[in-house]
Amino acid sequence: MLSMQGPRRLFRGRIVVANGLLEEGHVLTVGERIVSVGEGVGNSRHVDEVVEWAEGYVAPGFVDLHVHGGDGADFMDGTESAIITACRAHARHGTTSLLVTTCVAWKEQILTVLEHCRRLKNRPELTGCRILGVHLYGPYFASEARGCHPASPLRPPRPEEFTEYLEFADVIVTASFAPELPGAEAFAQACVQRGIRLNIGHSQATAEQVAQAIRWGARHVDHLFCAMSDKTKLRRYQSWPMRGGVLEATLLHDELTTEVIADGVHLSADLLSLAWKCKGVDRLALVTDCNRALDMPDGRYVFGPLQDGEPFQVTNGVALTLDGQGLASSVRGMDWMVRTFWQLTGRPVWEVIRMASQTPARIIGCQDQIGSLEPGKLADLILLDDELRVRQVYVNGQPLSGGNKHPA
Repeated sequence: MLSMQGPRRLFRGRIVVANGLLEEGHVLTVGERIVSVGEGVGNSRHVDEVVEWAEGYVAPGFVDLHVHGGDGADFMDGTESAIITACRAHARHGTTSLLVTTCVAWKEQILTVLEHCRRLKNRPELTGCRILGVHLYGPYFASEARGCHPASPLRPPRPEEFTEYLEFADVIVTASFAPELPGAEAFAQACVQRGIRLNIGHSQATAEQVAQAIRWGARHVDHLFCAMSDKTKLRRYQSWPMRGGVLEATLLHDELTTEVIADGVHLSADLLSLAWKCKGVDRLALVTDCNRALDMPDGRYVFGPLQDGEPFQVTNGVALTLDGQGLASSVRGMDWMVRTFWQLTGRPVWEVIRMASQTPARIIGCQDQIGSLEPGKLADLILLDDELRVRQVYVNGQPLSGGNKHPA
């Protein structure tokens, strides 16, 4: 039964719903829940506040499955203040729920993040946006596909280590791994047994090994086209016939959902369109994969823990490895990803927003509570202008103080 406690707000304007737009619609929230959505201006009787929004769109808050930091802080810095700083930065860019994403690091560093997130989970009054849990991302990656992650802590999964992580199964929502590593099957099975969703990422696997990982329970692939094997890379190690890798397997298997970093730097318009064409709006999510340099000036930063993470350089708003040869995640919030995907692909606004809200929520099984503007769901809303820039954010029905501090 829905609680009727708290402020009653009526939002009027162009409403982004799951399958389209209500050109003249309304959303009524009471306290932390949405109680009605519909055509027309709605009934303003007994309402505490009417929010008229003719400038753009009333949309569901964004959900980010893959994000590392922001505003100078990385989730791996090992402090609650760093986690809160990064979460609040992404809230300003319209993200109302996220998975705190770790990186390749040493065991104690990862355990520290898990402990902090256990305390901060589902406490948006402290963190600005809602921490849904943790995306355990590394250290079980292939060295050839490590990207900007630190090299020294890379290692295969071993039960004596990963069982300590899995004691935080109440916090870990997803776990990524390279399925070709020794010990990968045991790790995959242990995750699935504890209800943790399994991702394939930073992998040099063959398509056959991906198919095996699907049988183990893998259902998602991290940042499509990035840090993964394909037929060209695998050709260096194999003769004939040419064999597919993680890239081809992701496009082939309907069981697999995936995600793209739509910052305009990682992927061109044709690759974004190809991802959409192959996977569709319900199996393709937008993610930021954002590092600590969100809303920060150009300069040198560290990916991962400050004390022994991987240095990178931001130049003209692009994060690069120090040799200048590789990208070092992104420096953009989800509003930028939504705008860029919309501009480069020409897909409808409602569809692109769905890929940043309902689709990621469904991928991690949270669609009953968040991800779309529907009665009974949490009142996570954002007000966007006609250019899809964030103008105000509401989490649990409460406005984010200060609005959007850093308009992108």
